[in-house]
This record gives sequence, structure tokens and C-alpha cells, in this order.
Amino acid sequence: MSKEFTDHRFHITRRHFLGKLSLGIGSAALGSLLVPDLFSGKESISHLTGLPHFAPRAKRIIYLFQNGAPSQLESFDYKPMLNKMTGEELPESVRMGQRLTGMTSGQSKFPLVGSHFKFARHGQSGAWVSELFPNIARIVDELCIIKTMHTEAINHDPALTFMQTGAQTGNRPSMGAWLSYGLGSENKNLPAFSVLLSRGRGNGQGVYSKLWTNGFLDSVHQGVQFSASEERVLYLKDPEGRDRNDRRNMLDQLAKLNDLNYQEFGDPEIQARIQQYEMAYRMQTAVPELTDLSREPDDIIKMYGADCLVPGTYAANCLLARKLSEAGVRFVQLYHQGWDQHGNMVGEMPLQAQDVDRATAGMILDLKQRGLLDETLVIWGGEFGRTNYCQGNLSKENYGRDHHPRCYTIWMAGGGVKPGISYGETDEFGYNIVRDPVHVNDFHATVLHLMGLNHEQLTFKHLGRRYRLTDVAGKVVEGLIA
Repeated sequence: MSKEFTDHRFHITRRHFLGKLSLGIGSAALGSLLVPDLFSGKESISHLTGLPHFAPRAKRIIYLFQNGAPSQLESFDYKPMLNKMTGEELPESVRMGQRLTGMTSGQSKFPLVGSHFKFARHGQSGAWVSELFPNIARIVDELCIIKTMHTEAINHDPALTFMQTGAQTGNRPSMGAWLSYGLGSENKNLPAFSVLLSRGRGNGQGVYSKLWTNGFLDSVHQGVQFSASEERVLYLKDPEGRDRNDRRNMLDQLAKLNDLNYQEFGDPEIQARIQQYEMAYRMQTAVPELTDLSREPDDIIKMYGADCLVPGTYAANCLLARKLSEAGVRFVQLYHQGWDQHGNMVGEMPLQAQDVDRATAGMILDLKQRGLLDETLVIWGGEFGRTNYCQGNLSKENYGRDHHPRCYTIWMAGGGVKPGISYGETDEFGYNIVRDPVHVNDFHATVLHLMGLNHEQLTFKHLGRRYRLTDVAGKVVEGLIA
């Protein structure tokens, strides 16, 4: 075969070769900036599973999930019309036959009810914030408030699962697992995905491990749950009568056996198991020091509130989330239960807000003073919203609100989003979206984009089909990006 034929067949010319080479050098340079040890030959990068598709706006995510769905009408979506029309029937032209939950489907009337709590404008942005969140109100110019989130799910389990995994059914990888799969961890001694749980003083909804599952991805991508007990990650300690040398020898021998298994069967889960054993060994040293909050200086304790020294509280988990993120954990997921106010909104919601307000604002300020906010995307919000009408008999001093998927509010801060804006608008009843809707799939696509990932390219083939976090939908919401 002649040289001319070979060159023509593969379209190889000197210009083509040099052009492709320059792209390769550019990609290599970008990779070396994003991952300093990429070309060092060190074993420290063996935990990495990929690189961003393009330069990211954020390196890490802290997701403060408010489980149970806080009412947007008592927090960030001010609707004075509801106060004027309290007791009047919700117009059918507004409701338009929306599907109801079993808790209000039997109601013959749907009386509107305004918020018991006062609202005021704050910051240069002039954003409306409820009196329940005075500390968050002080940092409102750091926030990108999205008032037009919407979902198809009307009950907690499918809505919660949808927000966390992009599907209303189980066995799909969670957001954290997808990011671990796509980007890996920045710290070889810590997992890429960590989970923290807390419980407020309101009516709670359960959380469960399927929300931080790896689904069909390798099990190394599953979220590692931290507990409030003395042993912050279970089963890390050496058995009684054994030391780290014994464990090292045991792991070495076990790795040899597992490798023989892998050579015979080729199951990638065997390799994942080896990686998990090694991660647990390295975490033995890293976790105790990282989770020791007693050494935090007084000004930090004051910022988060005294509860941050009580393991398992929301404040303690916010402080720990900051430390984990600072140490290189890619995705920290915090679940705070207690926002399901079907009744006694006036009694319960102030307690829930008090649990989260100071520590949330404190974490934002803490990240900012450390120069970390620009590279850390913070997300705050629940799985859906709350109705503008009263659940049960109307009593403004003791009203409740049912589930409302048509519109709800979340906010984001740092990590490449526009600060000091309120995105989208709902109608004067707070029931339907007027402009700029943001679907759950759009939210996921935008979050991945901020992390340098194209949601259509981050895929995994399972059972003959390529899956992604956004399934077959989703678009990046450019109006949220700085």
C-alpha cells in the first residue's frame, strides 16, 4: 500500500496533524490545571474517573436539601394578594383542574390563605424575604433565587427521588453519584460524595439510602453517610486487638484474592470493592481529624451558632459540610427533615426556620471569607412547593398547606450563578408560573453545566440503553449563570 493511499485514507496531512496536536496539547494543559497531578505518574490520581467537558464554574457542591418541602409562600415568594383574599375560594380558572393529593381531594372548598408572617425587601437586589429568615435576608445579595421550579410529582417519595436522581422511581444514580462518576474526588483520602442527616422540630418525612445510591454505576460512587455518633463513619475502626499494620496486611492479601477473581470473571464490581477497602483504610486517618469540630475558633462558632458543636444538628452538619468541601469532597448532600406543614404552619415553621437560618447564612459567609464561595455551588430547597389554599378548615392562626408541584422556590449561591437576582415569576396567587419556568431536568442540566459537564454527554450504558441524570430532557438555564 503506497504512502499516498495511506495518507488519503486517513486524511492525514501535516496541517491536519499539527492542528490535532495543538488541540491535544490544549486539552492536556487544561487537564493539568484542573488536576495538578494528572501527568505526575503518582498513584494519588488513580481515584479520578474523568475530567470536565469544559472549564467549570464550580469545583464542588453543597446541597442543603430541605426535606418535606418548605412553603415558598412563607419564605421567598411574597404574595400580598393572598392576604387580601384570605377566606375566598381559589378561582377554578387559576386551579385549572390540577390533580390533588389524597389529603385535600375530599375538600369541597379551597379557601385562599395569606401568610401569617411579614415580608420585607432586603439588600441592593430588593428581594422579598420572610421575617422567618433574618440571617439569610442579610446575605440575599449573594443568592440566586429561583421562584419557578416545577415538577410532575405531587407526593413526597417520587418528588424527592426525582430531585435527587432525575427519575421518580428508584435504582437510578443520585446527583452525587453522577458527579463522582464524571469527575471523581479531589482528595484521595476522602470520598467524592458524602451524606449528612439532621432532623428539625417540624413534621418530618423520611430519607433513605436510595436517595444517595450509586444505582447502576459502580458502587464506589455511592454516597458515604456520616453519622452523629462517636464513630462518624461506621466500620472504619480497626477490630479490637488489631492495629493498622494488621489491617494493611489483610487488605494486601485480600486485594490479591480479589484480583484473581477479577482476572477470572472480569466483574468491575470486584475492582470497585478493592477501591472501597482502600478508601476506608485511608479514611481512618482523615475522618477523625476532619470531623472534630471542637477545635473551631470562637468566631466560627458564633457564625454558625452554638448548635454547631452538637453532632447531628443542622448547624453542625453545615460546618462539617464546609470542612468536607474545603478538603476536596466533590458533592456534600445534607438532608434536613421537618418541613411538611400540612397543619400548624404558624407553630412549626418558625422552629424549622430557626434551625436552619443562622447556620445557612453562616456557611455562605464562611465560604466567602475563605475565598471558596466562587468555586463552591450551594443549593437550598425542597422537593416541591405548598398550595395557596388552606388544607382542612380555615384558621389563619393554625393553617396548613398541601403539596404543590406547579411552582416552588429554591436558591443557589456561589459556583458561577448570578448573585442578587430573583429568577422567574409566579402569578399573584402564587399558583402558576407566569414566566421563565425551570423544570427539575433543567435544574440538573444547569448544575452539571456549572461543574463543567455537558448533561447530554455524561452517560452510562445499562441494559442496552444509555442513561443520564436528565434522562431525555433538560436544558441549561443560561439566565442563572454569571
